[in-house]
Amino acid sequence: MLSNITIGQYFPGNSILHRMDPRVKVLLLLLFLLEVFLFSNAVAYGIFSAITLVMMLLSGVPLCMLLRSLKPLWWIILFTFVIHLFSNPGTPIATVWLFTLTWEGIQMGCFISLRLILLILMSSLLTFTTSPLKLTDAMESLLSPFRRFGLPAHELAMMMTIALRFIPTLIEETDKIMKAQQSRGADFTTGNVMKRLRNMVPILVPLFLSAFRRADELAMAMEARCYRGGIGRTQMKSLKTGGIDYLAIGGFVILTAALLGIKLST
Repeated sequence: MLSNITIGQYFPGNSILHRMDPRVKVLLLLLFLLEVFLFSNAVAYGIFSAITLVMMLLSGVPLCMLLRSLKPLWWIILFTFVIHLFSNPGTPIATVWLFTLTWEGIQMGCFISLRLILLILMSSLLTFTTSPLKLTDAMESLLSPFRRFGLPAHELAMMMTIALRFIPTLIEETDKIMKAQQSRGADFTTGNVMKRLRNMVPILVPLFLSAFRRADELAMAMEARCYRGGIGRTQMKSLKTGGIDYLAIGGFVILTAALLGIKLST
């Protein structure tokens, strides 16, 4: 399961999505996720699914790697589908014990499950096609207007990116610790819930110690390189918005107008 967690990983490439301005990608992703929640008809979800599929193909990232990001959360998707399956009143299909299966429940369960899948895939596309350094610069640039209100934009963006960057490292460290404990006879798959939780202690203690050690080493490395925050700090490569970005923004505006027209006409 640990090998299926892909959040925070970057896949180098030279695709259209890789060449886009990271600020545009972050803004369009946020707006896309907002529209996924605002528009809930079948036509809109068909369009969202088609756009997600096109973005996956344009990214140059292997499809198996993108689909692998769904594996750690498949049980949440399945649980959400089952909950909506029996909790929505409507035209009954069958009765299972005290619960009634309805057509409306099937429709709502499919919509919510598809919504979760779209959220996961599009968020994974952002991290797969954007390096941590560019993501930091994009977050700092987007948060910079809030500096006048006392928000430390650079420090906040740095913390978010460092946390995202070290997720794969901590996952790899957890896998090593689990294999080392299993070679000593530890069992993490059998027993009741309380026994499994107790068996996790030999993993959590060295994992926290390793995380604190890595944080201390990172702080010392940043101090050795005279890092003093974002004051007076410049960038070797400044972010620039190109023709691809304007084309993506224009396409998103057309998409939003079309979805609004469909919603108002129904």
